[in-house]
Amino acid sequence: MPVNSTRGAASTRAFGFTGGKKTFIVATGGTETTSGDFKIHTFTGPGTFSVSELSKTPSLNELSYVVIGGGGGGGGRHSGGAGAGGFRERKSAVDSYTASPLNGATPITATITSYPISIGGGGSGGGGSNGQNGTQGGSSSFSSITGAGGGWGGNILGSPGPGGSGGGVGHLTGGFGLGNQPPVSPPQGNDGGAGAPSGFNPQGGGGGGGAGGAGASYSGGGAGPGGAGVYTSITGSQIGYAGGGGGGDVQGNNGGVPSPDWGAFGAGGPDSRANSGSGGASSASNATGFSGGSGIVVIRYKFK
Repeated sequence: MPVNSTRGAASTRAFGFTGGKKTFIVATGGTETTSGDFKIHTFTGPGTFSVSELSKTPSLNELSYVVIGGGGGGGGRHSGGAGAGGFRERKSAVDSYTASPLNGATPITATITSYPISIGGGGSGGGGSNGQNGTQGGSSSFSSITGAGGGWGGNILGSPGPGGSGGGVGHLTGGFGLGNQPPVSPPQGNDGGAGAPSGFNPQGGGGGGGAGGAGASYSGGGAGPGGAGVYTSITGSQIGYAGGGGGGDVQGNNGGVPSPDWGAFGAGGPDSRANSGSGGASSASNATGFSGGSGIVVIRYKFK
């Protein structure tokens, strides 16, 4: 005699199927694109990530994300380069893209709600002839996650700023700009480099810290390079973010960054790439420092 069983129906419900159809997150907000089975929401300005439906499979409701603060502004007049904005990333257990080495921030599981998104602006470069400091980058946020703004590049007598990554020190100034401020794990950035002490020529500043490494200090060869950024393919393409701005020296040289892709990392001028979170470079001689790159928020999840 046949035995009736409900095991198949119960199993499909347990794994997120309703009537034989698997369920997924439904959400809107930002610029929406897809990469394979994943949907991507990219925010380059303030907005709202609105979730209207959830999957019945709990693991599919964890979001992948990148949150990057705005980079600081470089110091004017052969000073320090600025620090990059804080870099925060989480790749969900079901996702397939290549994450940065900084993957591992706090997991976020979607709920049916609207999440405000804020995007930090890049800091302005310091004035030239007076050798002014740059300005702090703005912070970016999504849910409980914040990428702090990058620290400003110090001028020839002024201290650099702390931030997601710290700013580089100018000529004649001691100390260095602290990165990973406020502290999080994994670290959202690194320290800036030291400037040239009194009596050293050419006079120059240290590089700003980047997400992938500290800014280099001034050396006998001139200004320090900015710290390297990091790469992630969360958008579907591998892109570099959050590099530190290079320091400048009086002879018209700039430290740059230790990467051939300096445009992505914004060092050496011109102004940093928008929505890269990169720190602005210092100027050379009496020129004005360069602006930092604005921040970005990217959210990603399986949608089919």
